Amino acid sequence: MIPRRPTEGNRNHTSFVMFVLLGISDEKDLQHILFLIFLAIYLVTLTWNLGLIILIRMDSHLHTPMYFFLSVLSSIDICFTSSISPRMLSDLFKDEKNISFVACATQYFVAAWMGQAECCLLAAMAYDRYVAIGHPLQYSSIMVPGLYRKMVAGVLGTGFLCSLVESVSCFNLYFCGPNVIQHFFCNISEIIVLSCSNTFISQMILSLTSMFVGFGSLFIILSSYSFIGASILKISSAKGSAKAFSTCASHLAAVTVLYGTALPVYMHPSSRHPEQQNKVLSVFYIIVIPMLNPLIYSLRNKEIKGALKRVIRTTHLPQ
Repeated sequence: MIPRRPTEGNRNHTSFVMFVLLGISDEKDLQHILFLIFLAIYLVTLTWNLGLIILIRMDSHLHTPMYFFLSVLSSIDICFTSSISPRMLSDLFKDEKNISFVACATQYFVAAWMGQAECCLLAAMAYDRYVAIGHPLQYSSIMVPGLYRKMVAGVLGTGFLCSLVESVSCFNLYFCGPNVIQHFFCNISEIIVLSCSNTFISQMILSLTSMFVGFGSLFIILSSYSFIGASILKISSAKGSAKAFSTCASHLAAVTVLYGTALPVYMHPSSRHPEQQNKVLSVFYIIVIPMLNPLIYSLRNKEIKGALKRVIRTTHLPQ
């Protein structure tokens, strides 16, 4: 594709109408296998997360802050993976994986919004667990509907604003050289390096928002768990301590899995990581984690299992 020559009037705007995604793999046989695997994962992700959302809404026993947060997490996971997975699946059958400038900007904006909102939501859930364990008698008076709904609004608002700032700073750059994105989706760190403009401000904004959301959320999570740990140590009975810890186990597992895969990619320049390693980590947190989250929270959760049994029993009652 021949880029437009920059002029005084368009120097601050993109010169391309298309980017080209490199994709996951160039091997045809492997692409067909990956399509079947990723399609199955995507369908399972939609089924499990939608099922969990419906179950939480249907069963009154699950109308608590923790499960409200969990239903929001499932909604975010659906939006996050759906912003990338369908196009990635279709690209596996394309020789030329072209994506328009607007589609690329939109894909990144939605994915970044949901991804950063999920980090913030995990921090909110950590605070909820701290209140439940550290102040069990005051839990219902502290975590009132007005508070946890405002927390979710703040989570989504923070993700939206950070994503908007990143998207505007990146996609307002001028692109006049290569237009091949070395990834299977519109990853901003891969896009910025294609620009012919001075990218210092864009890179600084990306670093600051990543630190604010990533490390800020992690700081809240670690602080909450330090207080949780102190509260658990004060519990005299071993059974009580084990029960308190079990209420946090699922959340702790979800945090470990997400930050363990996302941080190595976004906290360092992409040039320092092998391309294939970045793709594998990206596949994990974009495609696999949204499928694992409902499983992590449901596998050993007696309340969800009980709610599922009640819903099944209700739907099978004779009319």
